[in-house]
Amino acid sequence: MSRTSATRRTVLTAALAAAAGLGAASAASASGARLPAGARTPAGLAGPAARNAAEESTVSYHAWTTAADWATGTGEGTRVDAVKRAGIVIDSAQGTVEYEDPHGGTETTSWEYARWTGPVTELDTPATELIASWNARTPEGSWVRTEVQGTYTDGETTPWYTLGVWASGDGSDVPRRTSVDDQGDDRTSVWTDTVSVDDTEAGPLLAAFQLRLTLLRTPGSDATPTVWRGGVMASAVPERFEVPASEPGEASGVELDVPTYSQNVHVGRYPEYDNGGEAWCSPTSSQMIIEYWGRGPSEEDLAWVEPEYDDPQVCHAARQTFDYQYQGCGNWPFNAAYAATYRDMQGIVLRLDSLADVEHLIRAGIPLITSQSFLAEELDGAGYGTAGHLMTVVGFTEDGDVIANDPAGSDNSDVRHVYKRRQWENIWLRTKRYNAEGKEASGSGGVCYIYLPAKPSAVQRRALKDLGIR
Repeated sequence: MSRTSATRRTVLTAALAAAAGLGAASAASASGARLPAGARTPAGLAGPAARNAAEESTVSYHAWTTAADWATGTGEGTRVDAVKRAGIVIDSAQGTVEYEDPHGGTETTSWEYARWTGPVTELDTPATELIASWNARTPEGSWVRTEVQGTYTDGETTPWYTLGVWASGDGSDVPRRTSVDDQGDDRTSVWTDTVSVDDTEAGPLLAAFQLRLTLLRTPGSDATPTVWRGGVMASAVPERFEVPASEPGEASGVELDVPTYSQNVHVGRYPEYDNGGEAWCSPTSSQMIIEYWGRGPSEEDLAWVEPEYDDPQVCHAARQTFDYQYQGCGNWPFNAAYAATYRDMQGIVLRLDSLADVEHLIRAGIPLITSQSFLAEELDGAGYGTAGHLMTVVGFTEDGDVIANDPAGSDNSDVRHVYKRRQWENIWLRTKRYNAEGKEASGSGGVCYIYLPAKPSAVQRRALKDLGIR
């Protein structure tokens, strides 16, 4: 399990009426995603459309991935490298900044930097939450800081919030991967990887945002990080204990051949990474999908793992996703960034509106990882309850029930599960629930990770475009 602490996660609680009362523009069309009027975002960016849904979407995903996208931002010492895959790199260092690693990863405190700041991106529906994600390569001695600044519906702005200090390695030449606690003003707070409006009924909400990426390296070095994808998901999912039931759709009878790995095989291994396998649901799920796409760590990558341990790649995934502040492997963007360290891969964190969206991806051959919380009696066949757990959706039965590779299985042969459609969609899409003590608690509101090759097939590109993802 993961993401069990209420202090590390807040929930979307805005009702659509509250957003409208604070001057929200009309929501994105449910029949197809579109840009908000007057948006200053790269051409073609839009949010996931709720396929066959009665409600309009309150979720949008904005990404910068092409040379034209990166050109919409302002570079301070960065340039676009588009030889193989468009991304930003350090062209000329703009000076040095100080960063003292609170987790002891490096004694270096002075770093050369260059910075890219994205355009002000206006939202069609004012948001209650923002989640950033990124895909990058960081050679030795280099790292990336990801920040977001929000603009409220009254025109005021948030501070620049750090949503990740990140490097693909964890050697002594770079800071430890970390989120940053105790960030906020009197209206919003940062909870690990999420900017959240504190009082969604009173407001104000977030009407726009900017993304900022700082690329850093050891002074005097010619190394540079490369950031290929920067993304921000904005959402205002209504407060809800239940979501409307959906009917089985286009992916009924489709099951993808995704490897099965159990986190519980690794209980007691490497407790320095969130107490070992019992909390490794997120990296275990990530590793399943990475290998579905034919990628995986090299023998050199795994040399540190005890040779008697089976599935050493899961141990590797846990180490490479560990957040030293959160003290866990469940940081959503860190998992997506890990997946993107593999050859020609990309990782995205966002919300989806419905199981119809999931079916559309599965039908195109794209599995995904979902976050959910539930009591044992709310999900038949699971045999456990959880305040936060990740699992991999790999298909649907002929009757439309969900086929999930659930890493909570006792061993690899016990990972594939079939869960009732109605139960599963509700525990995933709701934002509110009751915990074992009968108290109100949060739900993820449809959060998921999507990993896929940098150059997906034509069918997969169409499916992603249908959901406003590119």
